[in-house]
Amino acid sequence: MMIRLLKSANFVPALMFMICSLPVAAQQREIPLYESSVPNARKAPADYVEQTDADGRVIKVTQPALVPFFAEKQTATGTAILIFPGGGYRLLSLGACEEIARALKSEGITAFVVKYRLPNDTIMVDKSIGPLQDAQAAIKMVRKRATEWNINPDRIGMMGLSAGGHLVSMEGTQQNRVMIDNKEKISLRPDFMALLYPVIIYDPDTPRTRETLIGKMPSREILDQYSTDKHVSAATPPTFLIHAADDDVIPVKNTLSFFNALQQARVKTEMHILQSGGHGFALADLNSKDNWFRMFKSWLAENGF
Repeated sequence: MMIRLLKSANFVPALMFMICSLPVAAQQREIPLYESSVPNARKAPADYVEQTDADGRVIKVTQPALVPFFAEKQTATGTAILIFPGGGYRLLSLGACEEIARALKSEGITAFVVKYRLPNDTIMVDKSIGPLQDAQAAIKMVRKRATEWNINPDRIGMMGLSAGGHLVSMEGTQQNRVMIDNKEKISLRPDFMALLYPVIIYDPDTPRTRETLIGKMPSREILDQYSTDKHVSAATPPTFLIHAADDDVIPVKNTLSFFNALQQARVKTEMHILQSGGHGFALADLNSKDNWFRMFKSWLAENGF
């Protein structure tokens, strides 16, 4: 168990929810998550069409997909990471995800940016489970096709940024909550997790993210179900956590609470709390000795990934 309190002036606060844009998505071959019909789906109205704005923010996703960044065969380590963008469950903000995916690829790690559905009653029977279904389908596909893609099926992790961190932490802590068809009984548990400034606690401090996923007046039971720190167990994967103390979008208490739960469950964990950085940082200044990506690589190596 490791905690490092770091000072860093090298992280520049990003605009709110500008967490992951994929300006070159059109250059990547998207891989649909579902071979046939999308589960839990309603027929989308004619005007409900996927859109990407000038900043690369995506809305109205109806066909979830993986955007792959395959490591070169000669450098591939066998490790793969699925990256889940943030955006408050209202949009997928894709500039940092591509940046991180390319950095991972350069280290021999295959990365997949996951373009998941955003919760919406218009296109979903139950909007509260749509993103989780796509997260489960994503890891199922990568594990199922691991040999084809030169990936070790026991070294598949998930990284989530902001609301994407909430989604990944749900996947990692609620492993018995299977929301997709899985007749093959493929493990949906990530082998490790990396959570960057994640939403963890569903309480009055996260009203917009909470309301988008589970509505304005959820019961205490539902709030507890979606507060992922309440579901940590010994089966939760090893976890890398990073957050800035001055984050004014997602309070740092989210990461602290999750770390405490991991510690109580004796899950291998490393946490870094930056003095400054705000919300939405990515790979700012790779040459910095305090850069989180360097620390993340060391953590992966220490844990055999």
